[in-house]
Amino acid sequence: MNWLQKTIAPLLGIETKSAPVDRVEPLSLINEEGWPFVRNWSGENTDAASVLAISTAWACVNLIAGTIGTLPLMVYRTQADGSRELVRDHRLYRVLHDSPNADQTSVDFLEFISANLELQGNGIARKDKNARGEIIGLTPVRADIVSVQRQRNGDLRYRWSENGTYFDLTQNDVLHIRGFGGGPEGGLSTLTYGRHTFGLAQAQDRAAGGTYANGMRPSVVLAFKEFLSDQQYKAVESRLQDKYLGAVNSGRPFIAEGGMDIKTLSLSPADAQMLESRGFSVEDVCRFFGVPPFMIGHTQKSTSWGTGLEQQTLGFQKFTLRRRLKRIEMAMQKQLLTPQDRTQGITIEFSLEGLLRGDSKARAEFYQRMTAMGAMTINEVRQLENLAPIEGGDVPRMQMQNVPITEAGKEDSDDPAQG
Repeated sequence: MNWLQKTIAPLLGIETKSAPVDRVEPLSLINEEGWPFVRNWSGENTDAASVLAISTAWACVNLIAGTIGTLPLMVYRTQADGSRELVRDHRLYRVLHDSPNADQTSVDFLEFISANLELQGNGIARKDKNARGEIIGLTPVRADIVSVQRQRNGDLRYRWSENGTYFDLTQNDVLHIRGFGGGPEGGLSTLTYGRHTFGLAQAQDRAAGGTYANGMRPSVVLAFKEFLSDQQYKAVESRLQDKYLGAVNSGRPFIAEGGMDIKTLSLSPADAQMLESRGFSVEDVCRFFGVPPFMIGHTQKSTSWGTGLEQQTLGFQKFTLRRRLKRIEMAMQKQLLTPQDRTQGITIEFSLEGLLRGDSKARAEFYQRMTAMGAMTINEVRQLENLAPIEGGDVPRMQMQNVPITEAGKEDSDDPAQG
């Protein structure tokens, strides 16, 4: 447990006792399905499976992990003059850009790592090496089953058991991407520190489901002038259940007799309060993940169109995605590159232009500005669009404008062809 965890934990009423080696999470218990979970005020079990069952949490994690997973992860070499080139023949290019292991594509791998970062605060993968010690693959590991400990010599050791195999590896054999508040032993777990918010959302969903479970939400009151006998009471209740129980019977007419008075009920204050609470719960869960609510379909307090949403989308890219991408890039550069790679100027970076692929207008404007200022050539643009290069397309071009009035037309007059 790092210093930030020790500082925040007492404020949230979390025990800070150290965990033995065979425990997965110091703050966790194990539920019947074998998932680690943490206690919360609502009494719900807050584990990865139950939290992802909350539609808001699923949408947030799916949005962040899916966006990161679909961004191309590139390997570049920085030249002495500061220019960069894509290094397709580097051993890590195939691993990071195409397929990190025999079972997954790069999208699958990055989504898995990102989902673990969002929920557990850590993304962990085992380094697969050849006989020369070179990394030839990465196998992801569920972060919640890994125990990280500091050894006496200062090194970190990673221990976990998976599919009947026990692993005990050093930090040189593991890729460890730490989340927010990450100390050497790991980042802060969103499941742990958001357990009260997630538990409340689960409790609200459970209460709403229980209200409609039998299809008998009371919408009317049957008022009798006299007290009913036990036999009469059971007869009325039995008739209601036999004829009106279930959503398929909703709206069937009811025949009143024996001095019965029927009164309809409007939405009760308790029901209205529950609906408002569920709406607030959506915003509260989004706040934990840093996702604007409209991006997961919650537009209760915002319009579906307009520049306001555009600015929020840009803010999501700048303040939510960027720091996550930087965290992954720097961890990979530190833990996957060799000293020789660093000497040669090898770097690992996401290609953010991938975010423009779904927006043809923004992509065209970007290309136009980059070529107009000479920052990109026509063939570089064509390469990004998967088009073949053309002759003369490797020469940077720049528009001529804002020429002094005394210089205007001189090129034409000095041209011998104009005679």
